[in-house]
Amino acid sequence: MSSSRGLTILLFAVVLLLAGCSGSAPADVSTPDPTPTATAAETTTAANGTVEVHYINVGQSVSTLVVGPTGETMLIDTGHFTDDGEYVLQYLQRHDIDRIDHLVVSHNDADHIGGNAAIIEYYETEADGIGIIYDPGIAASTKTYERYLDAVEEHDVTLYETREGDSIQFEGVDTQVLGPPEPYLENDARNENSIVLKLTHGETSFLLTGDAEDDQEGYLVDEYGNQLQATVMKAGHHGSSSSTSGDLLDAVQPKAVIISSAYDSQYGHPTEEVLQRLHDRSMPTYWTATHGDIVLVSDGAGVSVRTQQAAPTDPLAIRDGKPVEPGTTGDVVERDRLGASPVTTQTEAVATDGGMTGTADSLQIAAINADAEGDDRENLNDEYVVFENTGDEPLDLSGWTVEDDVGKTYTFPDGYTLGAGETVTLHTGSGTDSDTDLYWDSGSPIWNNGGDTVTVRNSDGDVVRQRTYE
Repeated sequence: MSSSRGLTILLFAVVLLLAGCSGSAPADVSTPDPTPTATAAETTTAANGTVEVHYINVGQSVSTLVVGPTGETMLIDTGHFTDDGEYVLQYLQRHDIDRIDHLVVSHNDADHIGGNAAIIEYYETEADGIGIIYDPGIAASTKTYERYLDAVEEHDVTLYETREGDSIQFEGVDTQVLGPPEPYLENDARNENSIVLKLTHGETSFLLTGDAEDDQEGYLVDEYGNQLQATVMKAGHHGSSSSTSGDLLDAVQPKAVIISSAYDSQYGHPTEEVLQRLHDRSMPTYWTATHGDIVLVSDGAGVSVRTQQAAPTDPLAIRDGKPVEPGTTGDVVERDRLGASPVTTQTEAVATDGGMTGTADSLQIAAINADAEGDDRENLNDEYVVFENTGDEPLDLSGWTVEDDVGKTYTFPDGYTLGAGETVTLHTGSGTDSDTDLYWDSGSPIWNNGGDTVTVRNSDGDVVRQRTYE
């Protein structure tokens, strides 16, 4: 242990006492192997098995469960103090998680550690225990924090003060700790010194930024640049305007962004500024408040996006979705795929939970004309998608939807049926619907000339056909 790190831990113990904690310092406050992990650009994990990343719907809070290829588990944050982690614990029990190998505390605000004490108590007394806790080391003067430390001491759980470059050994997943740096940023502000993780599985990756705000985001961009690139990114600080900056988004270039906050957030999360930044970059956005629990499954080549409820993913339209109350039970259904996948090609149907029924598999995307002749905006009806029913029976498309990569959505009219062997052309502009021509009635182009994805869902919201073009 270096003398500087030893001093840090000593100061950490002193801060705990000054914060009003009734117990002594945690039973095992130590540091992980000081050997730093490889930089983000140096390591690509072999894609063996699948990795699941669960963004649990916990209202105005956050909790993320990661299940690795061998069943090893990581829980990042535990929900809000107002429910003592009830939603998180119920979710873990429903998914038969009998041990938490790694409990990561992004930072010690009460809306992130609300369930720490209850989860430590449950897993140490009724299940198979907690492996290691990783904590950024900045105390909070709250009862919630005090109960967390008391639980650590009572059950003698190993706790590591964790900083940038430290190692978390998670089998099958390259886990890089990108923050907080040493020394701490912005006078030891908790948000600005969140534990930031990048998880990589094969060609896919996930960036988890805690409540990092402008200072820490700026540090990450300056220090790592395009090494931050990830398939999926969790928006910082529940969608606060002080996080998820344009510079960070441009460095990460995520194919999707996850926001965890309440539908009626008293703080206005996610803010319109953040949603506009995401919209300007055509980044599909999933919100726990309207999509419910969100589960991402990586096979190393691509990521399956599964949610409890179908809802808009266009950042400027996400508030149009119906709210899903925290704790709502129900299976998740695949809504999209990000990146390549060995089980999905540009012209294959996507098999989903409850997916294709009847003759749904007979619907094909026969043609896509994204580049209208002349000025796209002046010739919207020359931008179109052609659908074909290749089956022997008529196909009722009532309530089915077509959407692009950012969630702009068209709904087939009630009663519309596509005859066997027939085609229908969906034009972007306006006109009078007929058996062979339908009109989106959009005032601007839908399909990007440089590449996009056409996704068709049935009336239950299940993906039944998807095609990507470049």
